[in-house]
Amino acid sequence: MADITARRNAASDAALAIDRVSHRFGDLHVLADVSLRVDRGELVCLVGPSGCGKTTLLRLAAGLEDVQAGSISIAGHRVAGEGAALSAEARGIGFVFQDYALFPHLDVATNVAFGLAGRDLPSRARRVAEMLRQVGMPDHGSAFPHELSGGQQQRVALARALAPEPRLLLLDEPFSGLDVRLRERIRDDTLHVLKRSGAATLMVTHDPEEAMFMADRLIVLNKGRIEQDGPPEEIYARPASAFVATMFGQANEARGQVRGGRVDTPFGPVVAPAGVGEATCVQVLVRPEALRLMDAGDDPRCPAKVIAARLLGRSSWVHLCLGPDASEPSGALELEGGHRHVHARVPGRFLPPEGSILNVEIDPSQVFIFPAGDTR
Repeated sequence: MADITARRNAASDAALAIDRVSHRFGDLHVLADVSLRVDRGELVCLVGPSGCGKTTLLRLAAGLEDVQAGSISIAGHRVAGEGAALSAEARGIGFVFQDYALFPHLDVATNVAFGLAGRDLPSRARRVAEMLRQVGMPDHGSAFPHELSGGQQQRVALARALAPEPRLLLLDEPFSGLDVRLRERIRDDTLHVLKRSGAATLMVTHDPEEAMFMADRLIVLNKGRIEQDGPPEEIYARPASAFVATMFGQANEARGQVRGGRVDTPFGPVVAPAGVGEATCVQVLVRPEALRLMDAGDDPRCPAKVIAARLLGRSSWVHLCLGPDASEPSGALELEGGHRHVHARVPGRFLPPEGSILNVEIDPSQVFIFPAGDTR
């Protein structure tokens, strides 16, 4: 009873509360007992690989799919499940689709005014003008969607969604159709508009970097279940599983066994986390930016031979051969006989010559150890 009361109190305080929702498409179990909340003014990103249930969860919240198990509440009112089934139109939400879904036969102003039918004409015109100013398109009211760029269409879709002042905004991969340079600028503008609006926002993306850029809080989905829920810095620095750790960037991987509270790795011994017992077989993940590269000197502790180095702009990506004989300039580059190919990301321009020998050290704060069976 206490658990039920606590969940109800949480739902009453949240802009969106999803409680123990499960969903199937035929024999395919898409969501399994998922619970989450989005508070007023909060921007939460659902992130995960294709097929993990992100868009299905968004469609359930929007009322575009019927809830099969569990319940959904918006601003403290149950809208789906346990006998409730409020239509999408009656939920007071805004929705920005992946393809923007603008009405091609209506101009920009009329598109933005679509959700303002209950207002008088002067009030509607003022709100449309205000929203077009907010998204940086005050002079485009008479244009038609086909006359706009992809970025401009995205802005109009956002203005239309926010115009009725919804309690909740749902965004489904809103930047996926934009090229890289435009995507960075548009998502920055969108973040500022959303924060000014004060609307609670639930956004779906498969791009971890985009999720970290946009979100106050991340919810990582994997195979229909929540893998981790927390602020971006917590999920990046303290991943709950190997899946979460590798979701947010590449990682150098090693296997080992806990001996005396430590694990021997190609980078040297690392301390095993509390709770991982003696003799446990573990998976060790080391982020590329955790590798510190320096002059090998006369007696390198962990020598590595440079295979290649590439400048990526703000950082350099260095391919290394780590293992026995790596300190020998004539040693083989083939990754056999104990050799290991690893990657390091170094800030700025760092392009050591191919075949040169460096010493490798690791930043322990970016080393993650999980039981070897934790492959979720």
